[in-house]
Amino acid sequence: MPKANNTQPRVPKTAIAILAAGRGTRLKSKHPKVLHEVGGKPLLAHVIAAATKVVPASDVFAIIGHEAERVRSAVAASGIGFVLQSQQRGTGHALMVARKALAPYDLVMVLYGDAPLITSQTIQQLRDFHLSKKAAMTLLTARLENPGGYGRIVRKKAGRDDVKAIVEQKNLTPAQQKIHEINAGFYAFDAKLLFSHIEELSTDNHHGEFYLTDMASILAKAKHRVVALQARDDYEVLGGNTRAELSEIDQHMRLAKCRQLMDEGVTILYPEMCVIDSDVEVGADTVIEPGVQLRGTTRVGSDARIGSYSVILSCEIGDEALIQTGCVLEHSVIRARASLGPYSHLRPGCEVCEEAHIGNFVELKKTRVGKGSKANHLTYLGDTDVGENANVGAGTITCNYDGVSKHKTIIEDGVFVGSDSILIAPVRIGKGAYVAAATTVTEDVPPDSLALGRARQIVKEGWAKAKREKAKAQKAK
Repeated sequence: MPKANNTQPRVPKTAIAILAAGRGTRLKSKHPKVLHEVGGKPLLAHVIAAATKVVPASDVFAIIGHEAERVRSAVAASGIGFVLQSQQRGTGHALMVARKALAPYDLVMVLYGDAPLITSQTIQQLRDFHLSKKAAMTLLTARLENPGGYGRIVRKKAGRDDVKAIVEQKNLTPAQQKIHEINAGFYAFDAKLLFSHIEELSTDNHHGEFYLTDMASILAKAKHRVVALQARDDYEVLGGNTRAELSEIDQHMRLAKCRQLMDEGVTILYPEMCVIDSDVEVGADTVIEPGVQLRGTTRVGSDARIGSYSVILSCEIGDEALIQTGCVLEHSVIRARASLGPYSHLRPGCEVCEEAHIGNFVELKKTRVGKGSKANHLTYLGDTDVGENANVGAGTITCNYDGVSKHKTIIEDGVFVGSDSILIAPVRIGKGAYVAAATTVTEDVPPDSLALGRARQIVKEGWAKAKREKAKAQKAK
């Protein structure tokens, strides 16, 4: 009896090349095109995120050129590889330069670093379609209401997968001008066939560049199959070539993010007025008021409320926390049931613990405020550690900088600091101690004691009346 064949078909080794070498001259910017931001991070970072959900980061290669080191540095943490295209001579030339990195693969997919709306689902669909058709080249296409300026896809037969040609706008016949299916510029290639024919590309065109689109006709003439797959969402393939297009993509991305969060149980009042970055996470039953900005890697728990016009960058906000109107928070942690604002400012490195209160016009920097403690009005705490159930009165400041170095202030559990006090670091206020209003503290205060450091009040009766009469007499002369 013959043995059962349990051998699984070999999965083609797949690489993804991201074209990211261009200048983006239409943006009129000195910065690399792919580092312009939409949805809170660079265009290229969005494409890398989609690609690395399909293949390991080690199989993704960004082909970089203009400001190459800036681009490499900006996305180096992703773990992808890089290929330098020192001279930008077209999309075909980019793959020629990358041949050494890509040739060991069975399948090469090509994405654009300035098309951030592409999804991992569409990349997978393009790969699977390419493999199912046993094609040499597969093009991703889109159907646009206004296809002007784009190359059109001419299929061999209507409704069939096989492509006859890609015809550029200027070469369209009257009949071809009625075609609405355009070349999106995303491809899948049989790597062996691609690199055995890539030297046939020519610079015989208006710009004198090697165009990857020409591979369709080259492979077709060599009797290899070229097919096309239409994207399910035409918006995915759009790139950002102008500032207006970047703005449109950004709006699309942010509204999509709001819809995603609302589908997950978040209440967003007037989502069109909110700015929420792609990597932000928000728990169910949290309410986000109009005008809120949630940026970077911010994480918000459940049942929290974020007040209008608050700007929050890469913070962790706990369950049931209340962030009132106009707060600005950066790289800090706000624990469960804490309350901030209105108009609190947390600079990087702060922690506000459970049930603590940070009030209006209070600024913190590298400061921890313990559970149940309060700093409710007009206060600055820098490089400070506040214990539990302490109260810091209005107008209090910590003088943490002596002109050379920063120093720390320790306010222990249960301390009461009176209004308008000045704490000159380094200094420690012991557990349960009181600091009288308007005191300047320059030495440590023992636990359960009172620190009193203001001048004694002197009252001179009749002084103000005499001053007014003197002034009146001088004026009369």
